[in-house]
Amino acid sequence: MTVYFIGAGPGAADLITVRGARTLAACQVCLYAGSLVPRELLAECPPDARLVDTAQLTLDEITAELVRAHEEGHDVARLHSGDPSVFSAVAEQMRRLDAAQVPYEVVPGVPAFAAAAASLKRELTVPTVGQTVILTRVAKRATAMPEGEDLATLGRSGALIVLHLAAGYVDRVVDELLPHYGADCPAAVVAYASRPDEVIIRGTLDEIAGKTKEAGVLRTAVIMVGRTLGAEGFRDSHLYSAERERHVC
Repeated sequence: MTVYFIGAGPGAADLITVRGARTLAACQVCLYAGSLVPRELLAECPPDARLVDTAQLTLDEITAELVRAHEEGHDVARLHSGDPSVFSAVAEQMRRLDAAQVPYEVVPGVPAFAAAAASLKRELTVPTVGQTVILTRVAKRATAMPEGEDLATLGRSGALIVLHLAAGYVDRVVDELLPHYGADCPAAVVAYASRPDEVIIRGTLDEIAGKTKEAGVLRTAVIMVGRTLGAEGFRDSHLYSAERERHVC
């Protein structure tokens, strides 16, 4: 049997992929992060499926559930918020399943930063303004950041920076990015992206911390800082230019 790591999307239940929903509907066991995954998604599971909320489980306990379901002959849906490729803690689960010789597959989902960009109605890569997006976080009570991946270092690039798991440390984020981006650099915070209770905060880098705290946003949010958030008057992309050679060989 197979364990399927499924990206549940950023919050709205209908932002799971078609493949993700179909896979979920075919699994007799579903492990889900109850604090992050919308309950409506569980309706996609078979009526008699065994549902396990992993919010209070340790890695060992989660692994034991996955292995147990496999040994009982069941396909397993391991439902994660967002997309499994970033900040999902999937890597250590896959490592454990490799050791236990349990097969698994990964079904991608819509990441939080993509949902936030959609809510802001912004393309994050804009011709001549910015073509690089950095996805990162800050280290506080969580795992330490690798050497060279601190905000002060990453900020030197001037690229659009997207911070996950950092809303509670917005003052620190601003302090470390101000020397590289400037006080007037566009910034935004999107909490609960795509959900009915979504919160969108826009401003400049020097005012975004105050606005975030005023809105009471502490978690389940992404912080974005970069010039592409306020880009206007930029050159059209060469992709659809009339000057582009379009002859097909």
